Amino acid sequence: METLRPTTESETIEAVGWACGGERALEIVSGGTKRGLGGPADAAAGLDLSGLAGISLYEPEELVLTAKPGTTLAEIDARLAQHGQTLAFEPPDLGPLLGAGPGLGTLGGCIAANLSGPRRFKAGAARDHFLGVRAVSGRGELFKSGGRVVKNVTGYDLCKLLAGSWGTLAAMTEITVKVLPAAEKVRTVLVYGLDDEAAIGAMTRALGGAFEVSGAAHLPAGMAALSEVGRVREPGSPVTALRVEGPEPSVLARTESVRALFGDGHEIDELHGRNSGAFWREVGEARFHAASPEEIVWRLSVPPAEGAAVARRIAGELEARAFYDWGGGLIWLALPPGTEDAGAETVRRALDPAGGHATLIRAPEEIRRRVPVFHPQPAGLAALNERVKRAFDPRGILNPGRMDGRG
Repeated sequence: METLRPTTESETIEAVGWACGGERALEIVSGGTKRGLGGPADAAAGLDLSGLAGISLYEPEELVLTAKPGTTLAEIDARLAQHGQTLAFEPPDLGPLLGAGPGLGTLGGCIAANLSGPRRFKAGAARDHFLGVRAVSGRGELFKSGGRVVKNVTGYDLCKLLAGSWGTLAAMTEITVKVLPAAEKVRTVLVYGLDDEAAIGAMTRALGGAFEVSGAAHLPAGMAALSEVGRVREPGSPVTALRVEGPEPSVLARTESVRALFGDGHEIDELHGRNSGAFWREVGEARFHAASPEEIVWRLSVPPAEGAAVARRIAGELEARAFYDWGGGLIWLALPPGTEDAGAETVRRALDPAGGHATLIRAPEEIRRRVPVFHPQPAGLAALNERVKRAFDPRGILNPGRMDGRG
């Protein structure tokens, strides 16, 4: 397959115009670390945006950064760290999970997939930090939306549409995001020995209190045993983790309050600094499932109170390994290699009583061609999405097949 590799915005416009004129479908990638996520693109040529890279504007005092889509998140993180700032939506690096290696994920891929980490329920999704964009539609036309300030209400907020569109609406050439100060102090309280239901109840109480918890995850014993953090791995029991961040005096006081929730009847420990950061990267990047690359991996979004029940229904029919993030509202689920049709019918049926949606994150290409990767939409919403798609890309040349059956 021929691959076009523009290095400027004008070359990107020319490449999409060439494809549009000949009605040639394009597979759009930047770092390419998530090519195995989503339906396989049915494209005649590739559009590789990795040559559009670099930070073009960073104003720490204004909490704003502008970069090209091929800029790696590692480069952005390093630049922000110099000024004590961060991307608060905690973008995960899914490269190791998807077999692409660590540190290669790009800002363009992250925004296109709307990927967020464990802080999602507190800080918002990637789209909530997406301030402005320059992009080329499937018509071969350049457009821009938003700006370089946090509050900008001029015109339609096309950023919200592009985030999570998986490159099916436009090829982004420049992205502006909001950045925030990094936490001065971080503590993670570990509670050992809770089963899934008790852990979700405990996380719900913590999240409902005045503790400003910024991370809430639960690992059954089998998952905890795979952690590279000793205090998570070595006890050999389930681990429930609650993260507290902010100014040091506040963090110390709130950490003690979180510990007091559990009284004297539970074994409790803490993670500080580097260990805390390493643990939450494992959680957000589903590293516990990365070690078994042949397994099928699902990502389920459910009402937190229903998380344990959903996992239990699936485990009643399939051999499943799961852990919980977002206070029980996000389930990372692994199934054995060779599970028929990736267990899609069972997984999605288990969501029916609770609501929510399930995304097939990792599976062989032949399965992703016949099983909807994204949760099927109601007819009305699917029709609306199709009208939006036609408005941006009337010839259907951008990433066709990537979001078939999308949710």
